[in-house]
Amino acid sequence: MDLLSIKDPSFLRNLSIQELEALSADIRQFLIEKLSKTGGHIGPNLGVVELTIALHRCFQSPQDKILWDVGHQSYVHKILTGRADQFDTLRQYKGLSGFPKHSESEHDVWETGHSSTSLSAAMGMAIARDLKNESSYIVPVIGDGALTGGMALEALNHIGHEKKDMIVVLNDNEMSIAPNVGALHSMLGRLRTAGKYNRVKDELEQLLKKIPAVGGKIAQTAERLKDSLKYLVVNGVFFEELGFKYFGPINGHDFHELIENIQYAKKTKGPVLLHVITKKGKGYQPAESDRKGTWHGTGPYKIETGDIIKPVDAPPAWSAVISETVRKLARTDKRIVAITPAMPVGSKLLGFAEEFPDRMFDVGIAEQHAATMAAGLATQGMKPYLAIYSTFLQRAYDQVVHDICRPNLNVFIGIDRAGLVGADGETHQGVFDIAFLRSLPNLVLMMPKDENEGQNMVYTALQYDDGPIAMRFPRGNGLGVPMDEEFTAIPIGTWEVLKEGKDAAILTFGTTIPMALEAAKELEKQGQSVKVINARFIKPLDEEMLLSILKENIPILTIEEAVLQGGFGSAVMEFAHDRGFHHTVIERMGIPDRFIEHGSVNKLLEEMDLTFEHAVKILHSIIPEKKKRA
Repeated sequence: MDLLSIKDPSFLRNLSIQELEALSADIRQFLIEKLSKTGGHIGPNLGVVELTIALHRCFQSPQDKILWDVGHQSYVHKILTGRADQFDTLRQYKGLSGFPKHSESEHDVWETGHSSTSLSAAMGMAIARDLKNESSYIVPVIGDGALTGGMALEALNHIGHEKKDMIVVLNDNEMSIAPNVGALHSMLGRLRTAGKYNRVKDELEQLLKKIPAVGGKIAQTAERLKDSLKYLVVNGVFFEELGFKYFGPINGHDFHELIENIQYAKKTKGPVLLHVITKKGKGYQPAESDRKGTWHGTGPYKIETGDIIKPVDAPPAWSAVISETVRKLARTDKRIVAITPAMPVGSKLLGFAEEFPDRMFDVGIAEQHAATMAAGLATQGMKPYLAIYSTFLQRAYDQVVHDICRPNLNVFIGIDRAGLVGADGETHQGVFDIAFLRSLPNLVLMMPKDENEGQNMVYTALQYDDGPIAMRFPRGNGLGVPMDEEFTAIPIGTWEVLKEGKDAAILTFGTTIPMALEAAKELEKQGQSVKVINARFIKPLDEEMLLSILKENIPILTIEEAVLQGGFGSAVMEFAHDRGFHHTVIERMGIPDRFIEHGSVNKLLEEMDLTFEHAVKILHSIIPEKKKRA
């Protein structure tokens, strides 16, 4: 079938099962070919091809609301809603988003990039539907990994209590990004092996009807027998106890089963849970056989071999540098433990897990629990390393405030993917952490200029005993600098002069240091001398060095790959104001007050004027004329 000709999903209702199966094959081939060039979340999307087709065949989107939890498994949905012709631009600057986006299509009724949100959103939509006396189906699709998120469990509890009409599709592929963990995962495993629960229950009811009912006592006994056998047959009546009608397990790659059960669910009042079993990566052998999570999301790859296309002789990834340093230190310090909320692959903690299996804890998609668990470990003298992406740390903010910073506990937070992350876009850009962490008492916040300083910051953090300490580090690879053989502790709150200068000063850190040095170099050619400071401690500031710069009465430019509101530049301005330097010229460069869409990091920086050329322009405007002529 010509996928580029698809305008909306209505055509699906006219196709036979055989034609639906042929369409599934066409979509899989399309995804494999397109994503080999652009990269993207191939594993999750190959796994939901039949499920997505069946949902769009049985429901009338957008009148019926199909919500994709996390959203990275929405590529098939995008194809069926008329966006196949945009897949060459997937996750690229000004191109097709890798997540649902309402500005792209009315069929994207819920925008998301974080997990465990769809059930709460669906409950809100169901309440609104009923208050407005409208008629529509509300169909959230949530993965088994996302069920470990506390928010999803809160929503299940409320939905079951309110008895709203809703069809929850549990897409159970035994994986989130990495293999799932926890008791809920084990419960779903028992459900998978229990066979068709409703069929067994119906047969049991027929059997009980044949028992002669001699008085009420026998009837009561029969009812108790039915309940007991229900628990015996399926150890997962968890959902029914919450108030859901449970259908499943259903083969998520069998159209007959999918359509039959969806139609049955549509006739059922109250909340229904369809337990659908799918195979992540189905139809592409490298993705289908992946058990580590490598094929959850990839860059470009070779279709024939499945080899990921990577730069030759690239420096090590930042995540690997940081996690391997933690691993080295853990060999001599048994107090060190590592914690990740379902990101052992992305945070490069598999090596730590292999060497120290009893000190590595993947808690599943449960960022809040991870943070407070780290705090609990710290109360007992352990040294927890909490590896968490900047965008996901947002979800644990209360725990960082209340459980880590308030009691001043020694938790080391590794803030991975800090700054712009590029292709994943708005929901994943790690640009808010400075603003939401800088105001917290007791917390130290730092960011290294290169991987050597990074390993020394890890050493500093795990030697630090005076409270919580967090280190930001970017996505991607390091700079390839030489690495010290021995670790060195960096005095807390100290900056570093990278270049001397007398006409102006640039204060920056991390990924924007090369930009600052290039701007200073360009100005040097034009006769201006600009000091460049590695402001590696964002909190506390190096008050002694900053005060000395302010006393020089030279203009200051701060640069940060983070939001300006409440950021590092704001901290510098606050310090200058509080110390009475009301006339010092201070300009700031950073992320403007808007959400940043997807695209290459360089393209995004250019769009926001976060470039060395713009830094040169600003410095030209603030360096006094007499110094320019000198």
